[in-house]
Amino acid sequence: MAGLAVNVDHIATLREARKSKYPDPVAAGILAEFAGADGVVVHLREDRRHIQDRDVRMLRNVVQTKLILEMASTAEMVGIALDVKPDVITLVPEKREELTTEGGLDLIVHKHTIAETVDTLQNSGIPVSIFIDADPEQIKLAHKIDASMVEIHTGTFCDASTADKKERAFNKIVDAVKLARKLKLGINAGHGLCYKTIKYFKGLFEIDEFSIGHSIVSRASLVGMEKAVQEMIRLIKTL
Repeated sequence: MAGLAVNVDHIATLREARKSKYPDPVAAGILAEFAGADGVVVHLREDRRHIQDRDVRMLRNVVQTKLILEMASTAEMVGIALDVKPDVITLVPEKREELTTEGGLDLIVHKHTIAETVDTLQNSGIPVSIFIDADPEQIKLAHKIDASMVEIHTGTFCDASTADKKERAFNKIVDAVKLARKLKLGINAGHGLCYKTIKYFKGLFEIDEFSIGHSIVSRASLVGMEKAVQEMIRLIKTL
């Protein structure tokens, strides 16, 4: 069965909206673990719009499952990662003007920079995942630069406006997952997944872990973090 890593960024988004001390993403991460999550995800953005450095360091001290740090491939972030030593790094693209990550890293354009970052981090004992679109060329390049795993961007599928577009996007995800498994890469999937779209992944056993944040945090605002996480875990168990 695939695992579930819960992204708690948007707990921090609520906090930063009022520049208050609550709600606390660290507490949310602990509750997610208590509910059965296999990992906690945070994205430390360069503009610190939600998760702050202190959050990452505190989570490193309290997370008992797996701390996954999403970050851009910059000298500043690499330095923080080498100091904090999360269990996994996921390299993601980052634009200041975007509301959330809009697509995967383009390894065709940034291959050499990303390869250097992957080498630096993995030589320090931190496995690296690369967040990429469901594109066979991107998968092959991730394998070529020796990334430990890939996270397939599912946003295009989740946001598709018609059934036909959704089907085409999902078929690309299936092909990408099959190729990544053939190349012996670890396979995660995430972005935009919710309590409805997760059901489409039934039978796609190659996926090791789903990374889900916004939909769980949104549900948690109504029913609580533990219940929201447990509901998603139950759905993943049926896949």
